[in-house]
Amino acid sequence: MRLRLTLLVATWLLLSPALTGGAMLAGQDASPYVPLGHWVMPYVEHLIAAGVIRDPTPLTRPFRQSDLVRALAAVDTLRLSRATTATLHQLAAALENGQRAPHARVQGGVGAAAANYARREPLAAIDSIGPRQSGPGHGTANADLDLALVTNHVVAVTHLQVDTRLKYDPDWFGKKDRFIAGRTAEAYVDARWKFGEVFFGRLDRNWGPPGIQGLLLSPNPYGLDHLALTVGSSKLQLQALATQLDDRDSSGSMVHRYMMQHRLVFTPGRWGLALWEGSVLSGTARSFELWYLNPLNSGILEQWNNGGNVNSFVGLDFERRGTVTLFGQLMLDDIQVDRANATDKKPVSYALTVGGQGAMGGSATAWRAWYTRVTNLTYRNEDDLQVPLYHLLGTGRNFADYEQLTVTCGLLPRAGLLLTPELTLLRQGEGDPRQPHPLETAFPTTPTIFQGVVERTLRGAVSGTFLATGRLSFSFDAGVHRITNFQHVSGDTRTRFLGSVSASYRFGFASAVP
Repeated sequence: MRLRLTLLVATWLLLSPALTGGAMLAGQDASPYVPLGHWVMPYVEHLIAAGVIRDPTPLTRPFRQSDLVRALAAVDTLRLSRATTATLHQLAAALENGQRAPHARVQGGVGAAAANYARREPLAAIDSIGPRQSGPGHGTANADLDLALVTNHVVAVTHLQVDTRLKYDPDWFGKKDRFIAGRTAEAYVDARWKFGEVFFGRLDRNWGPPGIQGLLLSPNPYGLDHLALTVGSSKLQLQALATQLDDRDSSGSMVHRYMMQHRLVFTPGRWGLALWEGSVLSGTARSFELWYLNPLNSGILEQWNNGGNVNSFVGLDFERRGTVTLFGQLMLDDIQVDRANATDKKPVSYALTVGGQGAMGGSATAWRAWYTRVTNLTYRNEDDLQVPLYHLLGTGRNFADYEQLTVTCGLLPRAGLLLTPELTLLRQGEGDPRQPHPLETAFPTTPTIFQGVVERTLRGAVSGTFLATGRLSFSFDAGVHRITNFQHVSGDTRTRFLGSVSASYRFGFASAVP
């Protein structure tokens, strides 16, 4: 099945330009994606929240570089502050390389960082052990090289990174016994035409409200290679994604695991709405059945009709853009309607996020507030291998059995300096998607949310990014965590400071391809 899937990808990528015609391809220029971890993204999300720039792809991340350049160029700077205008010019200069396709692009950088935790996110680094294990603090060094070949039809990208932080990160599944740890952050071939796109490779994606991890597709897992298909216009799209999760050993047998997701996105005017579903499959001799690979099929109906054993999810995303932008995401995992027998007493499994954002007192300031809840058994299934985890990292949220309320405020006090104060209240139960699913007999005593002792964390923090020159930038994050029932032990209250600081120097050039 793996060979069949590889041949299918190669055929699509080779034939799509020929089948669609050069004229149609020219109508929608090929362009690399701007990775979610790119240094420009905090500025871009802030300016979108403040209403300064238009969101090129509502409810979908990452952006294409060409879409983002056009959005920056369309801003009316007459009504903006000097700091905001200057920051816009810095972003545009960094993204616009002045080359038309075909061209080759080389970008890279070196950097150094220091932190008293090893994970990528401070809110995921609360405890000494367990799912939110912080990892040891260290000074680290990093370097990267990003290569891209852009033609009229196809983009090829590979982005290599070495980072000593990885070997201390509890989430990193690769080699940790070497001085330098490395990975390929992005590696893909992408063919695009006027009404569609075929993608194969590695790229972090997020489906849902911007700046918040999606409930089923997010950039949590490191290096999730996948096949993706998009058909439609900028206002109406069908998006599909298929990937192979990591194989697992079960009772001495190797179990293959796969995931499919697809959604219909409608973004007319101020509104954005997406309906989606996903399926996780597993089995010792299982392949990725074609009826699940078919992006126009309903995974839930195929499960019912073919008698397949899968873990199914359905959900919706919404956004209403305006002076105050409202957004949300809902996912249903397992909802019991009947209560006739023991299996019907399973607690409901769902997750949701609701929030809003907007400008505050001027274009240089923006606020964002959101509430999210993920119930105890969300993501888990009676078959413990049918959980959307990739090397024990969630393809959506990395945690379950929690609720979180976060308020942030973004400020641009001067050109290139973005400050973001944050206040977060997190309540975390002992449930976790990496735990085995409870037995039927335990359903009546299994809580819908907050298993066991609830750990409470109040976080007050400020993070910042400063673009000193076009090549040199600095960033920091400093937060105080007041933790009650530390590591789910009643009465154990602690106060912890989590901080990080980093500096990076970037270079790059682009040249026409003869």
